[in-house]
Amino acid sequence: MRIAYLDCFSGISGDMFLGALVDAGVSPGLLEEAVAALNIGAKLEISRVNRSGISATKVDVRENGGAKHWSERHDEHAHSHSQDRHSHEHSHSEHEHETLALSEHNFGGHNSASQGARTGASGPHKHDHEHKHEHHHRGLREIREIIQEASISSGAKKTAIAIFEALGAAEAKIHNMDIEKVHFHEVGAVDAIVDIVCAAVGAEALGVDEIVCSPLNVGGGTVQCAHGNFPVPAPATLELLKEALVYSSGVQSELVTPTGAAIVKTLATRFEKFPAMKTERIGYGAGTRDFSSHANVLRLVIGKAQDREYKDDARDTITVLEANIDDLNPQVVGYAMERALNEGALDAFVLPVQMKKNRPGMLLTILCRNEDAERMTRMIFSETSTLGIRRREEERAVLTREWVTAATPWGNVRVKIARHNGAVVNYAAEYEDCRKIALEKSLPLKSVMEAALREYQIGQESAGDPDKSRFLARSLRVATANGSE
Repeated sequence: MRIAYLDCFSGISGDMFLGALVDAGVSPGLLEEAVAALNIGAKLEISRVNRSGISATKVDVRENGGAKHWSERHDEHAHSHSQDRHSHEHSHSEHEHETLALSEHNFGGHNSASQGARTGASGPHKHDHEHKHEHHHRGLREIREIIQEASISSGAKKTAIAIFEALGAAEAKIHNMDIEKVHFHEVGAVDAIVDIVCAAVGAEALGVDEIVCSPLNVGGGTVQCAHGNFPVPAPATLELLKEALVYSSGVQSELVTPTGAAIVKTLATRFEKFPAMKTERIGYGAGTRDFSSHANVLRLVIGKAQDREYKDDARDTITVLEANIDDLNPQVVGYAMERALNEGALDAFVLPVQMKKNRPGMLLTILCRNEDAERMTRMIFSETSTLGIRRREEERAVLTREWVTAATPWGNVRVKIARHNGAVVNYAAEYEDCRKIALEKSLPLKSVMEAALREYQIGQESAGDPDKSRFLARSLRVATANGSE
């Protein structure tokens, strides 16, 4: 399985992601064609830059006349005109709308471009020009229409719209408003449309089965929005990064922009440290700022995923922990099982047993890696009433496993494939992915699982592997019944 890994040690923004795509081999012409297809008066400028000794690709969004977009032109102040924190010769009351101008906070997606509004900056930027023009705002409905009318693939359209809707949903929740009333300032919208559509087109062009993301360095300090100062990460960014792994290295600058967060939220399937993979291509996308402390780049690594759980010889040694329990609330035993699995146990289960003096009891068994045995032992003693734990090492034979992604009508579902000596012997849709979709869409779980398996089977037929397709067809019903185990 081929994967792409986003190494976000300096955060992520829309332009950084595009730069990394191009640097990793995505055709610049493909992205330029996508921008032209939008017909919104913008184009890309692609260049090579240096960030703390690292050569990287920089992608700028420019108006067709050659000027950079507003969010980047004002390097000291990348927020919308809805703010009242800087000097203008007109009153901002004329910009009060029922809807929110989302570009009031760096929605152009340019990492660390707006230092003037952050802690440690030199203060508000004074504009030496007058703003006499009227401001136009684009709503999500209009943005959807622009994307739908563009001559790009249907998959890229679907992904781009999903990214925009994630962005809008985050702001709608924060400001307690309907998502359809969320609007983008015209210039911010153009910038975001280009970044997001090119991100969708470029991600599709990578031809990978999964995009994995590292923990994200969000930066620090504060950012100034229309309603005052907020700590980094900004409210919309933090909302988008729910369930992602985040941290701050202490850099006093905003490293993850809302556009970058929306891209990651939509494209990445999981967040973890560098996975086991055979590297094929590496790309570096540059942010706007050049820090002295670290290279302000996004690293994109593409390659073939290696088995993360098992040795290549399909045999390994594990530790088996067993404890007899006859004087404990079964609910507590269930909690101990859940905790073991959450903390890295390979498996955990309970069997009913008849103990001495004819007392009914439970046999708690936990399978774990040898290096985790002591930690699991301490957990069992702390969570249960057992006075002793049996421990032994056992060798096991395991099938090599790989993950692929099946695109159902309701969203992506991971599919687990098990092989023995290279041959497929099992095939199942990931239960948690299917369960999430079933709950969100009010669908029968079995229908989601069947759709995922069917989509993957179609993909195998398209790839020209009829033998595998016939096996998958025979396995479809069994895999659906058995779930992901």
